[in-house]
Amino acid sequence: MFLAPPSQLSWTFQPTSGDLPAPPHTRQCTVAGGDKMRGLVVFISAVCLASAQHQALIDYLERRLLAIEDRISLWHEQATRYATELRELKQQMVSQLENLDKEKETLRVSLDSMGTRVDRVERELDYLETQNGAQPCVDVDDKLIEQQVTQVQEKQKTKYFKLTDCSDMLSTIKAMKILKRVGGSKGMWTRDTGGGSGKVFIFNGTNEDTILEFSTVQDFTRSQGLSDSRQLKLPSAWWGTGHVIYNNHAYLVIQADEMTLVKYDLRNKSVADSVVFPDQDYIPVYGLSPETLMDLAVDEEGLWAIYSTRQNGQHIALAKIDAGSLSIEQTWDTSCPSLNAEAAFVICGTLYVVYNTEQPSRSHVQCVFDVNDMVSNEDVPLVYFPKRYGAHASLKYNPLEQLLYAWDDGYQILYKLVMKKKLEF
Repeated sequence: MFLAPPSQLSWTFQPTSGDLPAPPHTRQCTVAGGDKMRGLVVFISAVCLASAQHQALIDYLERRLLAIEDRISLWHEQATRYATELRELKQQMVSQLENLDKEKETLRVSLDSMGTRVDRVERELDYLETQNGAQPCVDVDDKLIEQQVTQVQEKQKTKYFKLTDCSDMLSTIKAMKILKRVGGSKGMWTRDTGGGSGKVFIFNGTNEDTILEFSTVQDFTRSQGLSDSRQLKLPSAWWGTGHVIYNNHAYLVIQADEMTLVKYDLRNKSVADSVVFPDQDYIPVYGLSPETLMDLAVDEEGLWAIYSTRQNGQHIALAKIDAGSLSIEQTWDTSCPSLNAEAAFVICGTLYVVYNTEQPSRSHVQCVFDVNDMVSNEDVPLVYFPKRYGAHASLKYNPLEQLLYAWDDGYQILYKLVMKKKLEF
């Protein structure tokens, strides 16, 4: 229903007779009807305005919702794209990791091959050095030749009678094992070479009075240092690195007013015996180890003493010692010079002297001496030790294990030896 505005309404009155004006009550009704219509028009106008505002609000909300939908759609597309890129990146990373694993395996194989080639080259170098090794530094003159002839005659008169049937000699060094590094640059470590126990004994330093003891090699290897050891206090300080452990006794070299060999009982914690060596002008037995005037060694035959004096032309001498009474059974002067010697050991009555240079290089056995003249320098190959850290402060042979216990610049090292028979030339 539509209403015309008040200005367009026409009102017609039909009087009943003549042209008489309308009665008063009729004019009042007309005025009252006009007011109602104006109110109705205002109301309708207000309703239309409100309806228009409501429609505008709805249109605004629709536009905002459309914008939000577009934004959500964009986010969805971006999330999908990111997920795709992440999957592709993951695939690339997996592929690269597989390639790295393959390259790692290839590198490992190459390193193994390189290590094998290096070992082969070292063996070839050892062979070449063996074939072209330097002879011991001995000044040969007429007096020395006469002296050697005299020594041979004396040896024939006083032949050493072996206590065992051992006839092994050193052939080569098979392997080296570095156990750990404890203590100072000079020292000695060993096990009981007579089989008295499996304990490990540490002599740290060259002028100390405390032996450090570990129950086993494993305990020594697992220890954090020397503080985990059991300490054995000695009545006096040892000298050098030439000590041995033999049948539950420690044999020590003590240098006070005289050169003294002390036999210390490890079970009773007391000195079992001691002996003073003959008064001679002793000099360091090894030119590269000036702290050691006498080096003790143990082999299959028992206890030996390695030393040097000015009287024998600064060459190394060897003495067989009775481990029970500490008496000297027999002595030999060798042709092995003390100059540039760093250590020595005895195997089946054969002395092996190890030489080096003042600037540590590769240690090698260059001079040998057999108490029964069954082995000479020409009979023994020039054995080289693997390259290490410095120079040997001590080398102790264990006849039960056929191992060399070495102390090298604070490192405790084991050398596994390969033997052959003395008559196999």
